[in-house]
Amino acid sequence: METKPLPKEAVLIVNAHSRRGQDQFEDARAKLEAAGVRLIAAHAVEDPEQMAPTVARAVADGAPMVIVGGGDGSMSGTVDELVGKDVVFGVLPLGTANSFARTLGLPLDLDGAVRAIATGRRRRVDLGMIDRDYFVNAASLGLSPMIGRTVPHKLKRYLGRVGYLIWAVKCSVGFRAFRLTIDDGRRQRRMWSTEVRILNGPYHGGVELSDHANVDSGRIVIQAVVGRSKPRLAWDWYAKFVKLRDRDKNTEEFSGTSFRIDAKPRQRISIDGEVLAMTPATVKIAAGAVEVAVPQDADKATAM
Repeated sequence: METKPLPKEAVLIVNAHSRRGQDQFEDARAKLEAAGVRLIAAHAVEDPEQMAPTVARAVADGAPMVIVGGGDGSMSGTVDELVGKDVVFGVLPLGTANSFARTLGLPLDLDGAVRAIATGRRRRVDLGMIDRDYFVNAASLGLSPMIGRTVPHKLKRYLGRVGYLIWAVKCSVGFRAFRLTIDDGRRQRRMWSTEVRILNGPYHGGVELSDHANVDSGRIVIQAVVGRSKPRLAWDWYAKFVKLRDRDKNTEEFSGTSFRIDAKPRQRISIDGEVLAMTPATVKIAAGAVEVAVPQDADKATAM
């Protein structure tokens, strides 16, 4: 089915606190306008808490496209303002892992991302939900929220994923497994776990974790690393990072439209890198919630 072309007017909103946001704001503004996107307004936002209000004002003022520059946390923190609105979401991946951009098939370099926004097409995609909070890519409980809550900003900014790895080793010393309960409304499953990933797309932390999570499947995937072994958790990340044949042997996956999850002891929940919730929580899919700008040659087989 033919879709409308992407808008040629937009508001640019960049998280200047993100890893590359401050350095690339001026470049992004110049390259977007050179590519034929007329910027109604452009904002370099120093305080991340002002990202969502700035997006909300742009939507209220009638912007046909809002381009957000930052990491996955910036995307999740602002996407709520776009749900149910006649506005296209443009993504400039300026963060550490850029998992949402990877899921969409967006180039991770600035020139490629600008080209997708200027010459690409619309794609309607799902969002995940933790209670009433929308997220673009993934949420997690276990070791990841501990890392996200405590990792020094400079370590993340200057070392990227390597910085996360260094901090993960430090955090794992005091970490303990938890008793997980997953309820889909028909059946309860209980198991020991060291980490749970709630996936709207296949990537988390820049690593492809699932062959079954898809951003327009209409389903959410819960992936649990089972057992109480911290070395097993480390091996699971390694196996998925290098794509070993038996990379899924330590995980169980559950796919559906809605789940209730709980943990003993209670666990913090990281939503695209920001610790924003705690168990127990309701996990849902919001099918076709927003339109995003993707490259013309993005994998159309997954967009059907």
